[in-house]
Amino acid sequence: MSIRLHPSWKTRLQPLLEAPTMKELRAFLVEQARAGRQIYPPAGKIFAALDATPFDEVKVVILGQDPYHGPGQAHGLCFSVMPGVAVPPSLLNIYKEIESDLRIKRPDHGCLLPWAQRGVLLLNSVLTVEHGRAGAHQGKGWEDFTDSIVRLLGSEREGLVFMLWGSYAQSKGKMLDGRRHLVLRCAHPSPLSAHRGFLGSKHFSRANDYLKRRGGEPVDWALPKLKQLEVVEDA
Repeated sequence: MSIRLHPSWKTRLQPLLEAPTMKELRAFLVEQARAGRQIYPPAGKIFAALDATPFDEVKVVILGQDPYHGPGQAHGLCFSVMPGVAVPPSLLNIYKEIESDLRIKRPDHGCLLPWAQRGVLLLNSVLTVEHGRAGAHQGKGWEDFTDSIVRLLGSEREGLVFMLWGSYAQSKGKMLDGRRHLVLRCAHPSPLSAHRGFLGSKHFSRANDYLKRRGGEPVDWALPKLKQLEVVEDA
């Protein structure tokens, strides 16, 4: 399992990466690969969220569940897909809400890397998945690892925005102090639940208003056109 993440994260997470639970997780992933099972995202992209958004530059945290399990979709950022891949239904609803909330037109792709580079940590709770088997790597050790990331941000930073969509993401909210951060909760953007509170939640404008009130820069939620994207693909 190739490890590539920003030094600001590597310094903080090195003890966790060397812990027995992570060594067991690494062994599990190696065993799965040797058995011929396709694992997503590619090894070089497993920690892409932590590589793209340095610890001290995080402004907003969006929590997902586990990566997409279709070919060519997952690249280490929750809700995001590689350029040229069809935009998934949940992301379409995210775009729909941004358009309603901020009057930003939806882009012609589903790659959210520019958000990550602007301070939006797009973190899944589980960082790998098996082809065609949603949730296949849940309970293997990733949850403790990503819980530690949320705790680090909650305790070492102030004035962050956490967007917790759906009960799975909201379960991590118990680790956060609402006096130090803005914690936004609503339904998941999935077509099965988006109408129960995600659409119309105005989380994006609320996040920017909070950041500005604290003297920070708001997030630019507009995404460039597909032809303007620069994304390095890993084998």
